[in-house]
Amino acid sequence: MALVLIALGAFAAWSRIGVMDAEPEPWQRVLDDPGISEGRTDAGLVLRPAEDQESVTGLVFQPGAKVAPEAYAARLSSLVTELGMTVVIADPPLHLALLDRRDLDELTADAPEVETWLVGGHSMGGVQACRLAEDADALMLFASYCANDLSSTDLPVLSLAGSEDGLSTPEKIAEHRDLLPQDATLVEIDGASHASFGDYGTQQGDGTASADDAAVDAAIEEAVAQLLDAAS
Repeated sequence: MALVLIALGAFAAWSRIGVMDAEPEPWQRVLDDPGISEGRTDAGLVLRPAEDQESVTGLVFQPGAKVAPEAYAARLSSLVTELGMTVVIADPPLHLALLDRRDLDELTADAPEVETWLVGGHSMGGVQACRLAEDADALMLFASYCANDLSSTDLPVLSLAGSEDGLSTPEKIAEHRDLLPQDATLVEIDGASHASFGDYGTQQGDGTASADDAAVDAAIEEAVAQLLDAAS
């Protein structure tokens, strides 16, 4: 029992070491954006369109391992301001999405007005999103792939890869293509690295991005807009 407690304590300590926080400037731009209403719930960080706009589509997004939820706010902000979506960025236990045992209903409970829910995630968060996908209307993966088999479903799926990703490389994503539905959409963003899908700095083992944030934002917004059409 003592060894188990020591191991659990060591794991908890490890999960808190090296957490990648949001870069201050992109996060502040989200806070200052009059088109975004930001708040916290038990689910995590919630970004809603300004109060005078009705939101009927939403996204539950699982962060990558040891990445703070706020680090994805700027990258997902145009989905709020341009596509009118409610975005819930989950805050998983110990900053590890695979430890988040909540179901989709628990993560969406604070937005009952939303009629269509997408699930998505970055890196490890995408693996967790795949587990929730069969209860959702669509799935989107950022530099990630599924560990469970969704190939027999008719779920609309979007998988985004970065050409310069040194971690979830385009080749690794292609190797797991058979776990997705046949009509899944795979898009490779030219010049994007693994860390291009958030604002938390660089990661060891990643490639060097040549695409700027604006180019990645535009590619994400365009692809998600098409995914929403398929999910509606």
